[in-house]
Amino acid sequence: MILITGGARSGKSRLAEKMANERALSYGGNVLYIATSLATDEEMSQRIAIHQQTRPTHWRTHEGYRQLGNEIRQQSEYFPVIVLECITTMLTNLIFERAGNQDPEMLDYDDIERWLTPQVDDLLKACSESRSDIIIVTNELGCGIVPEYTLARRFLDIAGRVNQQLAQQADEVHFVVSGIDMKIKG
Repeated sequence: MILITGGARSGKSRLAEKMANERALSYGGNVLYIATSLATDEEMSQRIAIHQQTRPTHWRTHEGYRQLGNEIRQQSEYFPVIVLECITTMLTNLIFERAGNQDPEMLDYDDIERWLTPQVDDLLKACSESRSDIIIVTNELGCGIVPEYTLARRFLDIAGRVNQQLAQQADEVHFVVSGIDMKIKG
């Protein structure tokens, strides 16, 4: 498993797509691209469209953020390369799904994290069992200031712990800054 992390708009997706394309060409196979974003507004719809346009048209895309371990298990025999974009978006979607319309100040974040943990553990297990090259993209959130609001602080905590689990299991970890790839593990 390869983990690519970095700040927003740092070039993570471009690196993941380049790595996936190179590997797929060398294997003579195709790529499964797991896209976790939801089109929640016009801006996000435009971002999704731009990402779709930059990917090779022959890649298969799975759009979803739930039970991704199952998706990897089901598809790894057909795709030698799988890209999962992106963990922090997946976590955001799962947290908001679990929270419903509750006031973010009143949420039981420990309960939410306990609910998330089996999905993350299953994803990690599927990645370790897969024969596919799995490239996971995530945002590095720990380089900025501590947010003022509870939701943002607790999200930072949860995402930080998940990213640490991913990095620990990954064979390679790449940190991308301003489009420059720095391999920090492997």
